[in-house]
Amino acid sequence: MISTAGTKLFFLFTLLICGSFSAQYITSGKITYERRTNLEKRFTDQRMRRMINDDNKIRNESFTLSFNDSISVFKPIPVEKTDDMMSWMTSKNSYLQNLNTKRQISILALFGQNIYVNDSLPVRNWKVTDNKRTIAGYECRKAIFEKNDSTRIYAWYSPAIIPSVGPEGFCGLPGTILGVASEDGGVIYFAKKIEVIKISDIDLQLEIGKNKVFTLLELRQKLEKEYGNTPWGKRVFDDLFRWL
Repeated sequence: MISTAGTKLFFLFTLLICGSFSAQYITSGKITYERRTNLEKRFTDQRMRRMINDDNKIRNESFTLSFNDSISVFKPIPVEKTDDMMSWMTSKNSYLQNLNTKRQISILALFGQNIYVNDSLPVRNWKVTDNKRTIAGYECRKAIFEKNDSTRIYAWYSPAIIPSVGPEGFCGLPGTILGVASEDGGVIYFAKKIEVIKISDIDLQLEIGKNKVFTLLELRQKLEKEYGNTPWGKRVFDDLFRWL
């Protein structure tokens, strides 16, 4: 028969174990990412390359991903600098993902204006590997997505951060993605700061207003019709759908 003191010790031990177990997993927080873009690798057109030199070829920009167990919002961190003549050469897109409804709202920056897309969450056939690395203090596992014969994307996700979300609308892995990179290293995202804080649904919103909203197919068809026959239009199209 267990004594009263023994019972108390048992429950104390159980609470400590349960508390330690639950502390290992994160369901709500805010992640700050740094994106590193190599403009020389992104642009092959010689007219574009003439604007790129050793001083401006690398662009570092910051984004945040706020999330809870059902919704996430990824968006760029605004900068006050107004004399940056190269800022238009990189995308500044925002994404809201609802894991319950499996829907994604995207705000895509194109031609100096925002285009709004509401569609289902993207489905990608990830191949999870045994390779691991530590990002922002969290152990991550590497996964690979082969979009087509010429486009391969690498991601590193942490099972300790439960929601299946990530930067630039990436999702579909058993944990939050803390790093994403194109195969040639032209575009790389890595988490720099992870804040374990409570995020409510009301804090996770993207404003659409009365703007026209496309599905992804409708947007593809519109851009192909209006710009698909021009060389610069094809480059813009390919760049816009790099991650989609």
